[in-house]
Amino acid sequence: MSLLVVGLSHRSAPVELLEQAALGDRGELLDIVLGQGDHVDEWMIVSTCNRVEIYGEVATFHGAVGEMSEALCAVTGLSIEELGDSLYAHYEERAIAHLFSVAAGLDSIAVGESQILAQLRQALSDGRSHGHLGSGLESVAQQALRVGKRVHAETEIDSVSKGLIERGISLAQHHIGPLSDARAVVIGAGAMSALATHTLSRLGAAEVTIVSRTLASAERLAAVTGAKVTPWENRAEALAEADFIVSCTGAVGHVISVDDARSSRLEGPQVYLDLALPRDVDPEVADLEDVHVFWLDDLREVAEEAGSRSQVRAVEELVTAEVAEFVTTRRAASVGPTVAAIRRYAADVVAAELQRLESRTTLDERQEAQVQLTIHRIVEKLLHTPTVRMKELAGSQDAADYTKLLHTLFDIDPFVSKVSHIPRQVGGER
Repeated sequence: MSLLVVGLSHRSAPVELLEQAALGDRGELLDIVLGQGDHVDEWMIVSTCNRVEIYGEVATFHGAVGEMSEALCAVTGLSIEELGDSLYAHYEERAIAHLFSVAAGLDSIAVGESQILAQLRQALSDGRSHGHLGSGLESVAQQALRVGKRVHAETEIDSVSKGLIERGISLAQHHIGPLSDARAVVIGAGAMSALATHTLSRLGAAEVTIVSRTLASAERLAAVTGAKVTPWENRAEALAEADFIVSCTGAVGHVISVDDARSSRLEGPQVYLDLALPRDVDPEVADLEDVHVFWLDDLREVAEEAGSRSQVRAVEELVTAEVAEFVTTRRAASVGPTVAAIRRYAADVVAAELQRLESRTTLDERQEAQVQLTIHRIVEKLLHTPTVRMKELAGSQDAADYTKLLHTLFDIDPFVSKVSHIPRQVGGER
C-alpha cells in the first residue's frame, strides 16, 4: 500500500472556490463513492478553512487518483471541470511530507496556527467511526499529530500567527484610530479567535467582547483575557457598539450579513477583520459607507514574509527530518511480512521433507535430531544473505521492487498466515 492525497487548498484554489467546496455533508457520500472503488483501501478526509483533502492508502496511483477525485466532486457538489487545475495529488514520500507540513501549520494561511491539530484529530476520529481507517493510514496520521505537537513545543512558530493578527490590527488603526480608544468584538472562541482576543488585550484595546455560539468556551477565554462575554443571540447589540470586529468561526455561510452590518453601526468608521474560510462576513458589507473589511488575502503578505523567518525555517528542518525518519521506518516495516513469509515457506518445506523421510526410514531419536539440525543449518545459511540484504534495502527506494521480486520468486503472499504453495517433492519422485 502507498499513501496518496488528493485535494485543493488556499495555495491552489481561489477563495470563492474554497467556499463552495466547504459546503455540504461529506461523510456518507465519501463512504459511498470510495466504498464502491477498487483502488483505495483506507481513507480519511481533512476539511478545514484552508483545504479539503482526501488521504488514502492505495493499491494503484492512477486508479486511486480517479476514485478520489470523483469522491471530491461528490462531496463538494462541484464538477471535475469546476475543480480543474485547483486539484493536486501527492504520492508516498511527498504525501507524507505534505501531511506533516499541514500538521505543523506550515501550509495554513495563518502560518503556525494550532487549530489544524484539532481538525486532524477530528478527521482521524471520523475515519475510525466510519470504519474505513486501517493501520497504515492510522500510523501516518498519528505521526503527523506527534510532529505537530513537537513543532509547537520546540519552536517559535506560534509567533507567526501573532504577526498575522497584529498586521490586521495595524490596518484597522488607519481607520479607527488608536487601539486604546477602540471597542473590539471577537466572533468565535476557537484557536484563532483566542489568539485575536489575547492580542487585543495585550495591545491595550479599550474593551474586548467575545461572542460565541458556545457560551462556555467564550467564558473560559474571557476568564484568562479579561474580556466581556455576550450571548450569541445578543450579537447585534455587541456589533452596534464595536469599532473593530474580528471574526473567525467554523460556520458554513456568512455569520455577519450585510443587513446585520447596516443596522448595527451607530456612528463613526467600523472595521471588520475576517480570518475565516469560508468567509464569515458577507462581501457586500465592504460596500457600506464608512465600513472597511479586511480578508485573509489582505494579510497574505505576512504569511509570505514569514517564509524567510528563522521560526519557519526551523520548523521546515524539523519536518524534513521527521519525514525522512518515518519513510525509512515505513519501508523497513513493509519488508517484515515478506521476511516472515519466506521463513514460513522454508519451515513448511523442511517439515514436509522430514515427514516424508520419517515414513521411509527408521531413525532413532539422536539420528533424527541430527538430521533436523543439519537441515535447519542449511536453510538458515541459504536464507541469511537474502534476509540481511532485504533489511539493508528496506530504507531505499528500491525496497518495494526487491520485495515484489521475492514474492514472485518464492510464490508467496506475505499477508496470509500460511504460504499458498509448497512443492510436493524437492528433488524426489513425482
